[in-house]
Amino acid sequence: MDEFQGMEEVIQLRRELEALEREHRELDNEIRSLRNARSPDPLRLRRLEKRGFELKGRILQIKDLLTPDIIA
Repeated sequence: MDEFQGMEEVIQLRRELEALEREHRELDNEIRSLRNARSPDPLRLRRLEKRGFELKGRILQIKDLLTPDIIA
């Protein structure tokens, strides 16, 4: 892989990371609102929480890919 392709991949990963982090923040807000509702739907809440965990996992994967390995 040449340097240009590597930079394109980094740019693509950063864009994906930004989108996922935005979605995760919005999801957190939705979960918080649902929890504060008078009668929250437990099934919907579990589904939203599951999606939040999935997003967080992908966010951590991308951050790991973007963090250079340091050989000590």
